[in-house]
Amino acid sequence: MTEEGTSSPDAAGAVAAPIGTWPKILTWRSDDGSLVESFRIQLSGRRIKAYGRIIGVGTPTSEAFNASLDLVTDDAGITKRLSIHLQTAARDTAIRIARDGEDRWLVTDEQGSTRGEFAGAKNVDVLKSAFFNALTIRAHDLQTHSEEVDVPVVYVDLPGLNVHEAVINYSSAADGVTVISPVSSSTLSVDSDGFVLDYPGLSKRV
Repeated sequence: MTEEGTSSPDAAGAVAAPIGTWPKILTWRSDDGSLVESFRIQLSGRRIKAYGRIIGVGTPTSEAFNASLDLVTDDAGITKRLSIHLQTAARDTAIRIARDGEDRWLVTDEQGSTRGEFAGAKNVDVLKSAFFNALTIRAHDLQTHSEEVDVPVVYVDLPGLNVHEAVINYSSAADGVTVISPVSSSTLSVDSDGFVLDYPGLSKRV
């Protein structure tokens, strides 16, 4: 950077994108190296388009997996669709979750399609993902003020790909955003755009 807010040519003569511009690639890694998550994220107001991958190393409690994920929200930041392609040593499968204009969800996998309201959920959440917390954090602007909300979500397990209804509690304060999910409780640090910097017990941005 030659001056604040400007860009400078790199060694090949190309001009790097100014800091704060989108799209960006954000990457998270667990402390023990057993989980890596990376997304290319495009923002337009509250709208998010993101494509990325979550890779988990096999552990005594979870099989190794490689999942690619494709997310699109509407202009209000509400999920329109999420597609997941999952590979493990034993299987290669996919699932698609889409929300219609009547606030109903269509879940499609290799077994067929099912519809549900999921307690009025507006967004999805994915186990083992730091990225998906940004959907709720940004929807409620929790990165900018203190508030507590109980949020119904369409909850997707990795690597099982089980889909069910869940309610997650988000509480923001000066020390971060505390998240109480079906599987854990932790206080996250987030950046000014609402994306996780550090999720203790899960992963940290690199």
